[in-house]
Amino acid sequence: MADEQWGAAVRLLWGPEPSAKPARGPRRGLTLEAIARTGIGIADAEGLGAVSMQRVAGELGVTKMALYRYVPGKAELVALMVEAALPVPDASAASAGSAGSAGSAGSVEGGWREQLGVWARALYAGFRRHPWLLEATVGVRVMGPRELGWMERALSALDGCGLSGAEAMDAVVLVAGHVRGIAEQGRAAGVTADGDAGPDAQLAVMLGEVMRVRGEEFPALGAAMASVAEHGGHDEALEFGLDRILDGLGLLVARRVGGGSS
Repeated sequence: MADEQWGAAVRLLWGPEPSAKPARGPRRGLTLEAIARTGIGIADAEGLGAVSMQRVAGELGVTKMALYRYVPGKAELVALMVEAALPVPDASAASAGSAGSAGSAGSVEGGWREQLGVWARALYAGFRRHPWLLEATVGVRVMGPRELGWMERALSALDGCGLSGAEAMDAVVLVAGHVRGIAEQGRAAGVTADGDAGPDAQLAVMLGEVMRVRGEEFPALGAAMASVAEHGGHDEALEFGLDRILDGLGLLVARRVGGGSS
């Protein structure tokens, strides 16, 4: 059953690239990379809902039936797009500190914390660059080598920290969930570039007039907004939440490495 449901995507993502020839005429120069990049271009401009086999075929100048010789359906097309759109996991992050060889909680923390921080920010940048990835990377589905490489990179950072396999997996899910949540907020606010006003700044503008008239009913909110306006701090939720998550993991790592109870 699993092979019937996901076999085609597994073969496309993990196997050799298929070679298809039209029944008549010269061979068309289609590649899986070109197909994926065409889908990515459509999704970047118009959203994932605009991607279809017919649309991609038209952009490539071939018939939909010709495209089916390479990709059997939209699910497999989106899987190829995800694999091509995700940035390559930064190998330098894994070598920033050797968690497995550290001999104390402090040295272990320095390695894994830096690595997970780099990992989280790079993942966030990928979601900002291609917001449709947030929609395309949910649920049970086939993942390609690059996407699994992201999971491998994060889990490798926690190697030697004293966590069980389940705890390490949960830690990665926790960090990724925070990144996704902040990226979703930015997507909803239409943030697609570093220069765009983030959701916090947009919220402040939207609430400005309301707070001017009815601010006395919401004194805590008014005080927080006034503080942000005076001292800054707009749209720093990614770093704030990431630091708090890593702080909590640091306490657990310190107990495990130091031989304390869980």
